[in-house]
Amino acid sequence: MSALGMTAALGGCGVTGGSGDVTLRLVAADYGDSGANTSQKYWDKLVKEYESAHPGVKVEVTVYSWTDVDRKVKEMVDAGKAPDMAQIGAYADYAAKDLLYSADDLLSISTQADFASQLATAGQVKGIQYGMPFAASTRLLFYNKTLFKQAGLSAPTTWKQLAADAEALKAQGVKYPYALPLGPEEAQAETMQWLLSGGGGYTDTVGTYGIDSAQNVDTFTWLKDDLVDKGLTGPVAPGKLNRAAAFAAFASGDVGMLNGHPSLMKIAAKKGVKYGMVPMPGVDGATKNSMGVADWMMAFKKNGHAEQVGKFLDFVYSDKNVLDFSREYDLLPVTNSASQTMSSAEQDADLKPFLDELPQSELPPVDKTSWAAVSAAVKKRIGQAVAANGSPAATLAQLQSTASMAESAE
Repeated sequence: MSALGMTAALGGCGVTGGSGDVTLRLVAADYGDSGANTSQKYWDKLVKEYESAHPGVKVEVTVYSWTDVDRKVKEMVDAGKAPDMAQIGAYADYAAKDLLYSADDLLSISTQADFASQLATAGQVKGIQYGMPFAASTRLLFYNKTLFKQAGLSAPTTWKQLAADAEALKAQGVKYPYALPLGPEEAQAETMQWLLSGGGGYTDTVGTYGIDSAQNVDTFTWLKDDLVDKGLTGPVAPGKLNRAAAFAAFASGDVGMLNGHPSLMKIAAKKGVKYGMVPMPGVDGATKNSMGVADWMMAFKKNGHAEQVGKFLDFVYSDKNVLDFSREYDLLPVTNSASQTMSSAEQDADLKPFLDELPQSELPPVDKTSWAAVSAAVKKRIGQAVAANGSPAATLAQLQSTASMAESAE
């Protein structure tokens, strides 16, 4: 259905046929990388199965690219035509405006209790869960086994070893000894992984922004002095290097090491790159907390279909459907039961290292409505911290100021 058709359809009352018939509308993101595995196919199959068992309910799913989906949902909500459900990147703004059902309003106790605890917590605002995790991922340090073997190296476990490995790779003529994508595409993720590895993060233990903490300044000072200034991050300035370009360079054999999520396995394997994966090195050993990422399902109160939405979502979060989705798109399941199945299944062995990181992972402060503005500021500015004439302390102080202002406006 076209965007215009969608808008027109959403203008209706959402009820079709007899008084007992209900049409639920879901807007979802596309996780596929081609027409062959678009998320529309996943949802069409799931909906067909659901509707056959629930004759009074129709479910219409419209899938948009990640480039468009958050904006499309915002436009619908702003026009007073919210869908019943949205599966997108952030929920906090809508929760803050009291537009969403809570998970308690919708899900069975067994479904709600099955969410991985740190994902369920990340979906809460003031102790009430509005964001239901839909897909999850963690990050590991990928390294090129061929390049490491040629240089006589083993995978690093500390920053010092990472820098020494990068020096050795540079001496072998490797283009990007360590690829540091701090460009605007996804700098907030690379930044968070490094902040965590230095014992810091975006927020302190009570959830207050602490971007310019001593640990964070130390982390970016080390990155600038020991990696970037020594020419160990490649020919493109980190602030201009995007994640997609870094992944492509790894798949071309031009990168020694970089942080990656599960999809990089497939990208590298297609090009015949032999890779290894280890937890992100920290100051004195492997990082205690990896970075976790989650995308969210939410349900809008506008159309008043709590009962029907709840039953449909209970089906969406059944083991079979969670596993089918996770396996199709190389993502981690958001439920404990599906995670247990995947951790012992031979077909999921490639994902197990990421799965092992999930219980110790830390998510960005997605419960804050200010996070969108802070994330955008990090994407725009963090590259300056490691630039030739940059100051890590000054850049992090600017970002902290942005965060404090954004938080005070909440």
